[in-house]
Amino acid sequence: MSKILVLYYSEFGYVAIVAQAIADGARSAGALVDIKRVPQIAAAATPDGASFNPVHDDPVAKIEDLANYDAIVVGSPTRFGRLSSPVAGFLEQASELANSGVFKGKVGGAFSSPTSLNGGHETTSMSILINLLHFGMIVVGPPYSAVALADESGQRHPSTLDLDGARRQGRLIAETAEKLRASG
Repeated sequence: MSKILVLYYSEFGYVAIVAQAIADGARSAGALVDIKRVPQIAAAATPDGASFNPVHDDPVAKIEDLANYDAIVVGSPTRFGRLSSPVAGFLEQASELANSGVFKGKVGGAFSSPTSLNGGHETTSMSILINLLHFGMIVVGPPYSAVALADESGQRHPSTLDLDGARRQGRLIAETAEKLRASG
């Protein structure tokens, strides 16, 4: 049975909701799933009218935790068209593990916050994936069968479509990790 880590950072709670859907999808494929969050590195600036929610029930990840999984799915809100600083910093700290070959051939995936249309979701996911490719991971994206990952209204909360796409991605990542684990 594959072990999957859903690792995320979420200031306002949206990425945390999608992380849970990714985990649900991976569990539906029979994987053992842990959800952990990236530690906060600085006090976040809260835009007027936003409800900042830095506290989540998920445990804070440690760099050494990353070595214990067959697959790692990383989620981040979009900040200036790319991944957030806490996620970038956390992944940079994993370079020693990467240099030791711990990630070689493991499955990796990415997801980002569906907070607005044209907000940089694709570039956020790509900036995460570049890190995972650098680590030597096998990248698995959302299946083509997943519908659009952000709705047309631009609502700030993940829609049913967002969460369905996240579950499908989690399931595909778990299935891929299990195939690789079983063949290795």
